[in-house]
Amino acid sequence: MDRNVRTTDDVLALMDGLFAPGADRWTAGGASWWDDFYADRSKAVPFFVDKPDESLDAYVRRGLLAPGRALDLGCGPGRNALHLASLGFSVDAVDLSATAIDWARERAGAAGAGDVRFHRGDAFALTAAGAALAGPYDLIHDSGCFHHLPPHRRISYLSLLERCLAPGGHFSLTCFAAGGGGMGSELPDAELYRTGAPQGGVAYSPEALRRVFSGLTEVELRRMNDEPPASPLFGEPFLWTALFRSDAPE
Repeated sequence: MDRNVRTTDDVLALMDGLFAPGADRWTAGGASWWDDFYADRSKAVPFFVDKPDESLDAYVRRGLLAPGRALDLGCGPGRNALHLASLGFSVDAVDLSATAIDWARERAGAAGAGDVRFHRGDAFALTAAGAALAGPYDLIHDSGCFHHLPPHRRISYLSLLERCLAPGGHFSLTCFAAGGGGMGSELPDAELYRTGAPQGGVAYSPEALRRVFSGLTEVELRRMNDEPPASPLFGEPFLWTALFRSDAPE
């Protein structure tokens, strides 16, 4: 008889198991899926390019972000982590995929990257209280990680931000946009559990993002710019880009 649910973490782990085998892309069990995804570097995947998010670059150029300690969640081949390091940030970058981390380290070596460290593993575990990446961080950046989480793991994500983001620090996000020209599943949260999969990524409306991150102060929320191929920056209009701030206590 299985009666092992006692804590919130037990409930979250139980709900992870409600999804079909192979649908898990957010815990250590999903690492092999991402390894396969990153194995062929020649695939026409927009974010395989060695370019930073146009929004992240703009936040720094406009003076909304200043160099400090940064955490890059779901860093993939390292394009944003390396850009932040080049701007003077001290960067910890995390991804589930060993294949992605190897690629990121190759890019870092070729670029003669500054203060950046790549970590392979589950971001929730690596940033747990007392863990090496528990923070505090002046910036937490996420380009494409959050929208792969099922609804119940938003709880884990908000807990990560609460414990790791420094007072007055910033959280920058790039995720699938709902609505015309967007991308990702627009099924209601409950329907994702009925289908047994997060449908390759969850789309969000501006109102949904503001509700999820209502504990933070919104600085900017907009569609990402559509950057042309010749641009040195990454930008696709099927994505939202957002910047939030964790206000220091008065």
